[in-house]
Amino acid sequence: MKTLFLQAPSYDGFDGGAGSRYQAKREIKSFWYPTWLAQPAALVPDSRVLDAPADGLGVEQTLNIAVDYDLVIIHTSTPSFPTDARFAEQLKERRPDIMIGMVGAKAAVDPGGTLSATEVIDFVCREEFDYTCQDVAAGKPLAGIAGLSYRLPDGTIEHNPARPMIENMDELPFVAPVYKRDLKIQNYFIGYLMHPYVSIYTGRGCRSRCTFCLWPQTVGGHRYRTRSAQSVIDEVKWIKENMPEVREIMFDDDTFTDFKPRVEEIARGLGEIGLPWSCNAKANVPYNTLKIMKENGLRLLLVGYESGDDQILLNIKKGLRTDIARRFTEDCRKLGIQIHGTFILGLPGETRDTIEKTIEYAKEINPHTIQVSLAAPYPGTTLYKQAVDNGWLEENKVIHLVNDSGVQLAAISYPHLSREEIYHGVETFYKRFYFRPSKIWEIVREMAGSWNMTKRRLREGVEFFRFLRSHEA
Repeated sequence: MKTLFLQAPSYDGFDGGAGSRYQAKREIKSFWYPTWLAQPAALVPDSRVLDAPADGLGVEQTLNIAVDYDLVIIHTSTPSFPTDARFAEQLKERRPDIMIGMVGAKAAVDPGGTLSATEVIDFVCREEFDYTCQDVAAGKPLAGIAGLSYRLPDGTIEHNPARPMIENMDELPFVAPVYKRDLKIQNYFIGYLMHPYVSIYTGRGCRSRCTFCLWPQTVGGHRYRTRSAQSVIDEVKWIKENMPEVREIMFDDDTFTDFKPRVEEIARGLGEIGLPWSCNAKANVPYNTLKIMKENGLRLLLVGYESGDDQILLNIKKGLRTDIARRFTEDCRKLGIQIHGTFILGLPGETRDTIEKTIEYAKEINPHTIQVSLAAPYPGTTLYKQAVDNGWLEENKVIHLVNDSGVQLAAISYPHLSREEIYHGVETFYKRFYFRPSKIWEIVREMAGSWNMTKRRLREGVEFFRFLRSHEA
């Protein structure tokens, strides 16, 4: 079947490609690559990936493209599902014979609810869905496809047996050729990465047990299944040779640094290629490993600090203490490794005092840039179960993670701490971190060294102030 893998239209600035991680408008407009769609697309001949939010396409424009396909597979999420479902209904009106499926954590956690929400969704792929999508696109009988939930002609919903996890990650084809073929890489930009960049995964799963983290608890699992070092190096070589405009590689594995010998082997291979790179990391990487990474092209680490309170870190099973994170951060500073630090307000155990503590902690360790999010109880996570069991959600249990404009909302409240206090803690956090003379001077020095950086930071500054104003409203 002629197949379209679709990130459906959404609100302006929706970070669609990272649909599994951060389904909201960021403080600075940004887009991650839709890797989770590109990977199955690499398995389906003559398919296409269409990322409507990144391409700036509205509903009508996207419909005009989608009607030419026999099969459309939409990546959905808890926040985006209502608009994704409406798009599917409009598409079915235009083309009644088209087959529509959905993938993503929302579909994996609640396949029955996803299918029941609207009769126009013909199937959903659960678990890791790469080969499930391939089987559907090849026209195999739905009854025999593992990992599939689907609707029979009489409306009955069937759930096939689960599909086993992929163990040999090297068997999956590279996603970079799909990026080059289908996507406009200039449309993908992240405030802390060099532009243009490319993000890829070198493995799936995460050994950490963080209670709030969606993907490992729903699709990826807690075993870190990795590609060989040579496979990773070969794909980066392909990118350098075939996408010469790319200035940086981002390894988007949940915790790229979990297996130290492997990271060091990959780093040495990347050093020979000579392309700068960044990755996600836990704040416990030893100095010697960091040094090898830095000497071989590492530029930046994306680090989830989450909180400055050790009890909260224990509550969320972070597997990290603030003293270890402090030492790690200082090691990075000594080596000249930049850090983009992420923090979350509203996690279990949060109080006015712990919010204050986390803000002061962030100022003390002073990552180059930060991102502050609100605790989001996604269905399928331990945090969601805790929130329901303890009455931290609204009485009707309807989860409002974003507003109609895509701004993230505080979904959780506590008897001692309201949603409003947690929500407005975000702009307070940003103001107190960035509006310091030392931080302002740091950014000014960075701008002074490059005209391109000056233009970029000025644009981001305008977007940032707009975000603060919208958040204060």
